[in-house]
Formats: sequence, structure tokens, C-alpha cells
Amino acid sequence: MKRRVYLETTIVSYLTARASSNLVIAAHQELTIEWWAEHRKRFDLFVSELVLLEASKGDETAAEKRLAKLSGIPILAIEHAARDLARSFVVRNLIPAKVVEDAIHIAIATTQGMDFLITWNCKHIANAEIRERLEAACLDAGYRMPVICTPEELMGD
Repeated sequence: MKRRVYLETTIVSYLTARASSNLVIAAHQELTIEWWAEHRKRFDLFVSELVLLEASKGDETAAEKRLAKLSGIPILAIEHAARDLARSFVVRNLIPAKVVEDAIHIAIATTQGMDFLITWNCKHIANAEIRERLEAACLDAGYRMPVICTPEELMGD
């Protein structure tokens, strides 16, 4: 059985965006392209309604590219359990209310039993400084939080 991966919106954004002039972002884009081409087939991929909503925003042509890449990937609903867990992340001051969508991504992946959540959002999602407290909040709610990582960390041996 393949491990289950929740794709947060930054993954498809980096995958389809024009090459950045920022060296770090450009490297992240290249790693994302490599992961997509060489490694994603080892996993069962999932997105959520929120990913589709975020991917559909902005420039129409860019949005079409993002949505085309996501086509055919199973879509997870935003259930009450995920909303409640996301709310607890905000109430505990783990994720700011102004970026509640980041809390919702983590909550969906957690309540839907994903093995991994991959993202390039290292400010509020793949953040080592809050990871332990997020895991504790998930355990308090009766869930095991997925491993939150970047595509680079899911490239195998």
C-alpha cells in the first residue's frame, strides 16, 4: 500500500510557476519539478477543496496550469473535525488567525489520516518551531499529525 500525501497549494504553485529570479525559490521550484516527475508515483496523492480554491485564484492562465496539474487527484472535503482542529491551532496561538487556511491544511491532512503533508510554506506549516506543539494539539484531539515536510524530504534514497 502506498503512503498517502496531502499536497498543500505551494507545491502546485512552485510546479507551474515561471522560474523565479530568487535563488532559493528557484531551487525549490526545481526540486518540486524533480519530485513531481520522479517520485510522486510512489505515493497516493490527495488535495482538498481548499487547495483547489487557492489554486484557482490569481492570474487566469496560471490558475489553469495549476488546476490542470491537480486534475484527477482525489479531493478531500473540509469536514467539521478539520474545522474544529484548525480552530484549536488558532486558539492555542500556534497559527495566526490571519492565515487560518494554513491551519486548515494541517487539520485536513491530520483528520483524513495522511502520512505526509508536503509544502513549501515554512513559515506557518513546515515550521520546526511549532511542529511539536501542533503534534500535541493533534494528540489532544485524538489524531496523529502527518509528517510535515518539503518535497526534498520525500525523494527517497
